[in-house]
Amino acid sequence: MNKRISTKILTVAVIISSAFLLQSCDTVNKIFGKGGKKGGGSVEDPLAGIKDGQIVAKTRKGYKQVAPEGMVLIPSGSYIKGQADEDVMSTRIGLNKRISIPAFYMDDTEISNNEYRMFVNSILADSLESLGEEFIMTNLYPDTTVWKKDFTYHNGDQLTENYFGNPAFDNYPVVGVSWDAAQKFCEWRTNLYNSYRAENNEFRSPSFRLPSEAEWEWAARGGKEGAKYPWGNPYVANAKGCYLANFKPNRGNYQKDGFQYTAPVNMYEKNGFGLYNMAGNVAEWTQDAYSESYMPLTWDMNPNFDNRDEPRKVVKGGSWKDVAYYLEAGTSTYEYRNATKSYIGFRCVMDRMGSVPGRE
Repeated sequence: MNKRISTKILTVAVIISSAFLLQSCDTVNKIFGKGGKKGGGSVEDPLAGIKDGQIVAKTRKGYKQVAPEGMVLIPSGSYIKGQADEDVMSTRIGLNKRISIPAFYMDDTEISNNEYRMFVNSILADSLESLGEEFIMTNLYPDTTVWKKDFTYHNGDQLTENYFGNPAFDNYPVVGVSWDAAQKFCEWRTNLYNSYRAENNEFRSPSFRLPSEAEWEWAARGGKEGAKYPWGNPYVANAKGCYLANFKPNRGNYQKDGFQYTAPVNMYEKNGFGLYNMAGNVAEWTQDAYSESYMPLTWDMNPNFDNRDEPRKVVKGGSWKDVAYYLEAGTSTYEYRNATKSYIGFRCVMDRMGSVPGRE
């Protein structure tokens, strides 16, 4: 009897102590992790981690990744990618699949006219001789004629003449920019940021880039599992009847949501991750090439369909001229990489390196 009681007491003690350990990640890390070598060579002396013929490298000091200006941290996670409602267009490309996404930083707004103007002005000042004015104005400068040519018999003269140049539209999303031009912007922004860091003896930062389709969709849902829209399900207006995005409501009453064309990049409510206009306003370029077989082709960990030979690139989010179906996080469309449209813009992301904040 005493032996049985002793066995039961020991079993209960093991269960309780195991549960206690599992309650705290910090406790587990202290016991099972974070041991071994700590540290490394410095920037000044790259061989400082070698002593007496042995490796004693410790962690290099002075590196801490912080969110670049205008960006927010999108946490890592797992979600069901694809349509969260009916596939009303019968595309059958938004099939459901669980995927996992690492943490990354993302612009909290679409790139604005004024931000893109900094890029154009810088290229004109620094690279005019190497690139040539014709290349810059044809391939990098926004195509302002899109307001006139995108729609049949449409009077877009006011926007054609003023949208990119007038200060009234400085905080509105840049449009008329191709996928290739967005890539050049990311490259310029990376060089600008890392040049400053190098001048101040700081470690090099990861590059700015376009988000993958999967990253964009994860960010758009704002942490809401199975959400149809960035704000959740299932309506496009709140309880007071106010529309939650800039799109084409009521069979074409464009003004009903407050704006006939685009809206400022920080208009409407942020989603759960702190991002504005992940539905509507302007659709957004992503890094991925478009494929009807995207789901079976890509892996379930951080997928990215990078096909250089495919000129079609994925566009997400819907725009001011689209019906609500295109605002759904799971809806994917495409446009050709060299196309410029009055309803497509973009935003940048940056990889989060190392551990996730709060789990160090």
